[in-house]
Amino acid sequence: MLDLNRLKALHAVHVYGSVGAAADALMVTPSAVSQQIAKLERETGARLMERSGRGVRLTDAAGLLAEHAERILALVETAEADFEALRGEVVGRLHVGAFPTAARGLMPVALSQLRDRHPDLLVQLNEREPERVVREVARGELDLGVVQDWQNRPMAIPEGLSKATLLDDIADVAVPADHPLADRREIELAELQGDQWISSSPGTVCHDWLVFTLRNAQVEPEISCMADEYPTHMALVAAGIGCSIIPRMGRGPVPEGVRIVPLMPRQSRRIYALWRTDAARRPAIRAAVEALTQASRTQENAWAVS
Repeated sequence: MLDLNRLKALHAVHVYGSVGAAADALMVTPSAVSQQIAKLERETGARLMERSGRGVRLTDAAGLLAEHAERILALVETAEADFEALRGEVVGRLHVGAFPTAARGLMPVALSQLRDRHPDLLVQLNEREPERVVREVARGELDLGVVQDWQNRPMAIPEGLSKATLLDDIADVAVPADHPLADRREIELAELQGDQWISSSPGTVCHDWLVFTLRNAQVEPEISCMADEYPTHMALVAAGIGCSIIPRMGRGPVPEGVRIVPLMPRQSRRIYALWRTDAARRPAIRAAVEALTQASRTQENAWAVS
């Protein structure tokens, strides 16, 4: 009989292209992945990996077995979801991925609620960029994801995934306190032509969105600094280095030397919970989405008060 853990290791190498990448995805050592595949070779009596330059590659037999493994693992997940739904209990383990701002702004409240209401559910949180969260949910490496897209740059959601909107996170522009427009009630992006900008790293959703949005407003982005944490953006704005567009959930305390001005037209990003449709029957998924929804309402109420 084929061992599921060994099939999972083989499937991960097939998907990610290397033992090292598979180990990262499975959160084990490369040696553990190699050992699982070696045992699978003994079980099947077939050679599954062979040397290719400095690395290894899967044989044709491994590719065939990996395709079967994908279907087998999907059936196992469906069976587990059906069984949990039949029991109706929020138990087991839930792997959740969230982009950094949501990991800080939503997950602490949601995880606290889940711990108090469902003590037999163990939740593991992984901070990830949104594109990686989508991939890992689709592949079954994460059970639930929290992702974002921008109103003018919607994200493509793969077939087989379901989503629930949690909240719309409005973004404002942060400018140095001595900026000529710092005292305005609102700013149009076109008025910031010639300003220096602080951005997230190239290749991230927020960097690509900033460049796209500024150019749509006929503003050529002059990016002076790149940093992935919004508090760093705030510190750089306070030092007079440039301007930054910062969502309200990512803002945190506004330091001296920074003015926050609403944008016109309004810019916002939508935040979603994302899960595999086949797993929707799991009570743990439903409980986690409910906790995230309530955490989002708490966040929106805090904005209303401030």
